Amino acid sequence: MNKRDEKLKPYLEALPEIIKYMVITSLILEAWLFLLGRLFRLVLNSTGRVAVTTGDFTFLFTTWQGIAIILLALFSLAVYVAIDLNSKIILSRNLLLGKERTIWQTVQEALKCLPRFINVHGLLIILYIVLIAPILGFGLSVTLTRGFYIPTFISSVIADTPLYLILASVTVIIFIIFGLANLFIMHGIVLDDMSVKDASNQSRKLFKENWKDYVWQNITFIVVMMAVIGIVALIVLVLPLAIVDLLPLSTGLKRGLIIFFMIQGVALSVVTALISTPLYIMKNTQLYYKYKTGTEFSYRGHEIKVQLADKVVLAGLTVAAILLSVFLSRDFDRYFPTDTDVRIIAHRGGGVEGAENTVAGLVEAWKLGAYGSEIDIQRTKDGYYIINHDGNFSRVAGDSRKPEEMTLEEVKQLSVDGEPVPTFEEMLDASKGRLILFVELKGATADLQMCDDAVRIIKERGMEDEAVLISLKYDLIDYIEKTYPEMKTAFLTFASFGDTGKLNCDYLGLEEESATADTISAIHKQGKEVLVWTVNEEKSQVHFMCSKADAIITDCVRQGNKVIEDLAARSDIRRIIDKIKTIIG
Repeated sequence: MNKRDEKLKPYLEALPEIIKYMVITSLILEAWLFLLGRLFRLVLNSTGRVAVTTGDFTFLFTTWQGIAIILLALFSLAVYVAIDLNSKIILSRNLLLGKERTIWQTVQEALKCLPRFINVHGLLIILYIVLIAPILGFGLSVTLTRGFYIPTFISSVIADTPLYLILASVTVIIFIIFGLANLFIMHGIVLDDMSVKDASNQSRKLFKENWKDYVWQNITFIVVMMAVIGIVALIVLVLPLAIVDLLPLSTGLKRGLIIFFMIQGVALSVVTALISTPLYIMKNTQLYYKYKTGTEFSYRGHEIKVQLADKVVLAGLTVAAILLSVFLSRDFDRYFPTDTDVRIIAHRGGGVEGAENTVAGLVEAWKLGAYGSEIDIQRTKDGYYIINHDGNFSRVAGDSRKPEEMTLEEVKQLSVDGEPVPTFEEMLDASKGRLILFVELKGATADLQMCDDAVRIIKERGMEDEAVLISLKYDLIDYIEKTYPEMKTAFLTFASFGDTGKLNCDYLGLEEESATADTISAIHKQGKEVLVWTVNEEKSQVHFMCSKADAIITDCVRQGNKVIEDLAARSDIRRIIDKIKTIIG
């Protein structure tokens, strides 16, 4: 066995123990989250609310229930980090040092570390692990927030604003430096009973003295692991699919085989997700001991031996995969459809297809076949309603004044890419009989008067069935629903917790990250429709066009149309992949 194989072998031999540990602790974490969810809902419901959202969160800081929820959430995060991260560090130590510990003993030891985090510095470390590390895509993180990212509507503003981009870049650099300096902080706290401060000092020292070796070791480790996974994927997925495609088989048989091998691919993805973080932590724990003690420990377990029980489980899973493949292939078009029922709503009038929030933009969206157009209304100083997204006109018209500081006559002197700033009435007239107008109550003047006036203006044109009033402020939507039940409403939220589907509205507008398959399904069960915003990336459009969402709000209507055309022309393999991504993504 060559030197490279000797370095890889310990990690491969540790896989059975790691997989067993990950399956059991994943079940423990799911049970923990389930119980927590029930407890949070009990506390939340005692306030008379069915959910807490970004549009109705101030009670968290003004009621004892809200404060209790915050404290419980922080404690829960600490417990989650202990079970999901600290215990993996302890597991890696046990594997490297040959310590015999049960899974429960490992978890208990991890939980005993919790008091060390009950301080300001400890909570900051936890928040960094839970929130910052996932965004950076660097360092230790937890399963709960691994897919966390900056929402598109925020990142796009940052990218388009030089000052914000500079500030964001500097912030990222600072966080990366902080993350590098504290690479081994959790090891010091968890394995050597250090305080957060002492562990941080030690981590900075170890990284400063060994950073070249650390970078080389990690790059080599990641490349080798990716190569191994790639080879396995080639054997169990890529080559079989290529062979099936070449064979002269019937359509039904070919589809069944494709599904079977795709199931193997999903299984490989699941296993990879289970083992990637523990193996990475095991490697870094090995380096921690190497840099601290000069000793390079390796796995001290036993070689892999396939037991009879393992063979039975593997055979059972194979039979289940075959049966599932036969079942799905018999009604392939039903389970993997080519078309989509998801509708396109143009963002800010016509998105990038026309001048922002103008009649011309709205008309262009209609010509492209959009189902609806989203606009933003604000009130002028003399009580008229005009269309503008930002708090002032600087970005779109070069005027720093706010709508509420200007009269209608003054606003009408401005132009957006050569188009006049329209009134609410003009946008309604332009959309009537063409598309549904989603009217966002926007800015400092979004109040109950705006609700009343918007309803009145819509009713004057007999467009109750052609307009939907939307807002980020839940109190406004709730007011409209109670006062004007004949009007359609949509509540927009960045994030929510609780029974979101029970909120008093007709549509729920979800930001991309929060629009999971489970969330969409739960909202549909309450008889409400789901809008996903703002879906601009082609990859995201494909994802949500294949989902159960009712509509997407996007700046890129033309691109959305092309996505729909491409979906209809997909291969069987592509249809299966897209469906899998929709379910698990």
